[in-house]
Amino acid sequence: MSTGYTDDHAKAGLDFSFPAIDTWRNQFPAYEILIDDPEFTSVCPKTGLPDFGAITLRYMPRERCLELKSWKEYLFTYRNLGIFQENIVNQVLEDVVKACDPVWAVVRGEFRPRGGISTTVEARWPRPSTGQSR
Repeated sequence: MSTGYTDDHAKAGLDFSFPAIDTWRNQFPAYEILIDDPEFTSVCPKTGLPDFGAITLRYMPRERCLELKSWKEYLFTYRNLGIFQENIVNQVLEDVVKACDPVWAVVRGEFRPRGGISTTVEARWPRPSTGQSR
């Protein structure tokens, strides 16, 4: 069955050069940080229509914490980017890990309904072993 979605649609946005997220040196051990963006926007790579949702990041910092202004500017790069919701959440997680090497992290995307269906995507670090690689 053909849906009209191609491998190019599936990979859309993943080759974008995302900016680095600035960090600052953590001063305390073993605590949790929760950052919420309730007005996240991106674009569907097939239809070009906007996607709206909330991105939540929970993490335990190790040596570095994410700088919030830089985090906000990083998330703004998705505003006009054609990328699937599932890829957003996983790309954000990868970029958080690259920026601050947390003890653990969870990125959750709750996307508003489109055509009556909403989507929630969650990715965790360290990633569970699945036997697959990207």
